[in-house]
Amino acid sequence: MLRRLALTAAASVAVSVAALSGLPAAAQAGTPAAAPAPAPATAPVDRLTVTVTDSAGGGDGTYVLKCHPTGGNHPEAADACARLDEVTVFGTDPFAPVPRNAMCTMQYGGPATAHIRGTWAGRPVDARYSRTDGCQISRWNALVPVLPATSA
Repeated sequence: MLRRLALTAAASVAVSVAALSGLPAAAQAGTPAAAPAPAPATAPVDRLTVTVTDSAGGGDGTYVLKCHPTGGNHPEAADACARLDEVTVFGTDPFAPVPRNAMCTMQYGGPATAHIRGTWAGRPVDARYSRTDGCQISRWNALVPVLPATSA
């Protein structure tokens, strides 16, 4: 009985030492441990899919915009990435919808709509845009050239 207690205490001390040293207990006992997973070779790319309809300015279509590094088939990829970098501020969402209680001018900016989805700054994006009132027009214009400038 005394011998069993001594062995249990010794095993407990070995596990505690292994935990404190940051190495698995198996490595402390001379057994090889599994290697840690390798880190990704490159940082994740900011990638957005932008779909625009009824813009009346020739910007209709679906485009892929990649930033950091710049790529994709967006017609103004470098300028669009620069604009997104400019409006991305810690603590705010550059794709946030207009607040429900916002007072907006009753003006119509045309039938254009857009849908932006993907990943930006490590966060998922799923945002819809229109030009149905002053607030929506302002929100759209804040993202030009990610979204096309419209003539309406």
